[in-house]
This record gives sequence, structure tokens and C-alpha cells, in this order.
Amino acid sequence: VQAIGGNSVRATSLVPGDRDAEEYVARPQDVLLLRQAQLVVRIGLDYDLWLDALLLNARKPDLLKGGKAYVDASQGIMLLDVRPGGLADTGHSHGAGNPHYWLDPKNAEMMTAGILLALADLPPANAKQFEARRTDLLKRLAQRQAEWQQRLKPLAGQALVAYHNSWPYLARRFHLNFVGTIEPRPGVAPPPAHLARLLRTLREQKVAGIIVGTREPRKDAEFLSAKTGIPIVMLAESVGATSAIASYEELIEFNVKQLENILTQRKNQ
Repeated sequence: VQAIGGNSVRATSLVPGDRDAEEYVARPQDVLLLRQAQLVVRIGLDYDLWLDALLLNARKPDLLKGGKAYVDASQGIMLLDVRPGGLADTGHSHGAGNPHYWLDPKNAEMMTAGILLALADLPPANAKQFEARRTDLLKRLAQRQAEWQQRLKPLAGQALVAYHNSWPYLARRFHLNFVGTIEPRPGVAPPPAHLARLLRTLREQKVAGIIVGTREPRKDAEFLSAKTGIPIVMLAESVGATSAIASYEELIEFNVKQLENILTQRKNQ
């Protein structure tokens, strides 16, 4: 939103970049922020279900689903992991589709399309400026994507394991091969039996790296790494996940650079 709106907008995230939005507990001040907002943009799917109650409490019809100031950035995205049902008692649901679609830079095209249309309807009328900024952003991302793909080409097809199932869109774009997750289901801590099975997978599949998000616990990953010698690689899910990530481009660059570390460590072994 900030990249397209520039100085004409002030974008505020309800969830800080170093917090887990899927586990977020809303605060009273979040309702006040929404009452002051002219536009709300959400990830959608099952990622931010807690937002629905906040929007109702804000009592601004334009911010509700179907309103002119409501944007669901998942619209038009080719979703992965779509399946009926969800998790009832533990964990959180990815049943409507894996919600981590923004981690594929190609999806910025669809995400920014809805944002552009909504911003263009807000005063002051800066539609041409917004469109120009979006065009520049997508052009930069297309150029960077070619570079990112080339840098990660040596990692294509090599087996990886992740703590949480956050990375299928990143994997599809850069031909990464995730063969398992430390969590048996999204949001569910692994029991010993699951870790034992995963340990066999790590050895049999010759896994190259164990991926842990910046917000995720490292204990189980460190256990598996100690048993196998497989390196742990930290990836970021969101802008603001670390102080070094202040923009969308920096988010993708950070993750590409971290994945390159797997290649570096393999050469040094």
C-alpha cells in the first residue's frame, strides 16, 4: 500500500512484522485505528479471521466486506493447498488455501491491482500517480525476480524441511522442494513420534536445510540439526520481521540471500 500510495498515504499494520498474524489477539486500540482509516487491506483466506470482529466494531460500512474501502488482497491469486474443512480444536486452518501467497513476488501483480483500484477511489484523486508507482514497482520486481531465480537455480529440487507450512508459494516460484514440516499440522507443536519420523526423512531425502521463520521456535529445529548436521536457515514471513526488512523487495531479497547460505554451507562442507 505504501509503495503504491507514496506520500499520499500512511499505511499502518495492525500486526507488527515480528508478530504472528495467525495467532494475533486484537487490542482495543485496533478498533480506534480502523475508525480513523479510509481503507483496510487484508491478507484474507483464514489468515486474519480476527479482523472481522474488529471491522464490525469499527462501525464503518465502507470498511466491511463489499464496501468501497475494503480490499481482500487474496482475490485473483492462484491458491495452493486448498482443501475442505479445517482444524477444529488445535492449530489454525489453511483449508481455504495456504494464505502465505505474498511470499511469491509474482503475486504482487494481483495484490496491487486491488489496492490500486481502492486507492484511486479515495480523495485526493491521485489515480495516475498511483498507477505509475504500481507500474514502477512491478517492473522492479520483474527484474529482481529474474535475478533471484538465477541465484537460487542451484538449489532447485534439493530437499528442504520447514517448521511451518509458510513457503509453498515461494517454493513454486523458485522451484524449491519442501519434503516435510516440523509441525504435523499448521499451529500444532510436534510430538516425539512425528520428530522421529521426520528425522528419518531428513536422512533418507538428504535434506539440504531446515527452514525456520523469524517468529517460530527453534528448539525442535535445533534438535533435528544436532542429530543430522543439517543447517538451520531463518526466513522472514513479513516486512518488519527484522530491522533489515523495511519494504516488500527487501523481504524477498532477505529470503533469497538466506537460502543462498545453504549453498554456501554445502560448498564449505
